[in-house]
Amino acid sequence: MDECRFQEPLFTFGVIADVQYADIDDGYNYTRTRKRYYRSSLQLLKNALDAWRGARVPPLFVLQLGDLIDGFNKAHGASERALDAALRGFDSFPAPVHHVWGNHEFYNFSRSALLRSRLNSRQHADSSPGSAPARPDIYAYRFTPVPGFTFVVLDAYDVSLLGREESSEEYRGAMELIRRYNQNQDLNCPPDVKQRFTMFNGGFSQEQLDWLDAVLTSADEKQERVTIVSHLPAHPDSTDAVCLAWNCEGAPRRHRLAQKRGVLHGRTRPRRRIPP
Repeated sequence: MDECRFQEPLFTFGVIADVQYADIDDGYNYTRTRKRYYRSSLQLLKNALDAWRGARVPPLFVLQLGDLIDGFNKAHGASERALDAALRGFDSFPAPVHHVWGNHEFYNFSRSALLRSRLNSRQHADSSPGSAPARPDIYAYRFTPVPGFTFVVLDAYDVSLLGREESSEEYRGAMELIRRYNQNQDLNCPPDVKQRFTMFNGGFSQEQLDWLDAVLTSADEKQERVTIVSHLPAHPDSTDAVCLAWNCEGAPRRHRLAQKRGVLHGRTRPRRRIPP
């Protein structure tokens, strides 16, 4: 009987990804191979929050892994309204929510707008030096819910065409990079080789990776367990090739994913050619 007793965990946390809410009729994904239930997704979010509230050990925090609202909201002039509706469920939740940005956030808002929005949860970052990259436009930070455990929120669209002004140096650099591998007129159409180089994906800048290295080095020295959080997968074996971050080939080695580390991400798809 002793083996069946409930063992109190050190802490728990909630994870939800790709809600993609919109107040529109049901539709299909990019290739019309999967049905999407845009209005119903808000109820599914509510179900998750209610389940966490009633859990025997309530979560200490929640990770929202991106694509909270769908890109169709932009065409309907409903971006702000949809975001308010989706965030309303979190307002009364009795724990911090850490938001990750996905491509659908950038379909609706610019990077500068997201930095000013309620989807910027950097107020929950550690207060110690080095808790975020020096560049303020990189949306990444670390937080420590309990001693010995560090979580790192990464900005998978730090290098991207999405959310950047076309006149900016960042946009020009991202365009140069994607054009090395994708010669299609429609940049959302994957190339035959290195299929991840599409407009709906992005990558991690050198500045962000250098900061991540410093975070992981510090965690190693303190013998902390680290969980890395991102919208885009960064390991080539984790999902279909078209869903990966642009610089995924170097990222796993750079991140030094070892025994004490885990990775949580959105954008999981079967290992087939199905664009998001």
